Amino acid sequence: MSMSAPLETTDASADLTEVTRQVGQAKSSFYTAMRLLPEDRRNAMYVIYAFCREVDDIADEPAPQDEKQRGLATWRAEIEAIYAGRPASLLVARALVGPVRQFDLQKADFHAVIDGMAMDAERDIVAPDAAELDLYCDRVASAVGRLSVRVFGTWAPKADEVAEHLGRALQLTNILRDIDEDAERGRLYLPRETLEHHGIATRDPMAVIAHPAIDAVCTELAAEAHRRFELADAAMAGCAKNAMRPARMMSGVYGAILKRLIRRGWTAPRATVKVPKLVKLWIALTRGLL
Repeated sequence: MSMSAPLETTDASADLTEVTRQVGQAKSSFYTAMRLLPEDRRNAMYVIYAFCREVDDIADEPAPQDEKQRGLATWRAEIEAIYAGRPASLLVARALVGPVRQFDLQKADFHAVIDGMAMDAERDIVAPDAAELDLYCDRVASAVGRLSVRVFGTWAPKADEVAEHLGRALQLTNILRDIDEDAERGRLYLPRETLEHHGIATRDPMAVIAHPAIDAVCTELAAEAHRRFELADAAMAGCAKNAMRPARMMSGVYGAILKRLIRRGWTAPRATVKVPKLVKLWIALTRGLL
């Protein structure tokens, strides 16, 4: 269920307090990384995260498609209201007003995120071609990265490269980590060309993840994720070091997840992969705080 609801209060501080509470409850790696930021930037990232959760929840909730489309349309209208200077009605939308103005966040990036969620809401994505998968990753991940690097404090040309490559690296890692969960929901984000290259003709998600060639398919996608991590790290070298601390930490944590997935492999049964808290602490010390 979506977190936002129309409220009578217009107290910006109360809205931000509620958003921070909700984000803290999520206990994500994102939340840990954002705590590295100064307060105003940290609060802005919490609101962006809450926005992403809002539209993601709409796309994933077990509701009729027309209801999901109405929910996403409401958010499109809220974004338009923010940029037109009209009052927003949803709690998270109201909380976005300050960060949008302070960090010059781009309307197109918010709409891109919503469009990405609409791809999931319209139908269950099953074996998209490479171009569709790349568009999906750009919308649901790299667009978030473009919003994030502005809040981190850089408009350097290399910052958008960080967003492009790191966003795709994170999303591909998520896809590889969640193949079982996605298949149970009727979704399969593995690219069609890679499936065909390895001799998997079926498009039934559960049959695909049980196929003997699934390890080869996922290994190939993991190589692309690894390449994107390397490109993102290289682009970070062209940005202000302080501004890239949260991005370096996210790269470190998700890079560690990818390495563990590669070591485990994708042949069933697949054990759940997590990064231990001590490893996350080490990553924070070596990539985030130094």
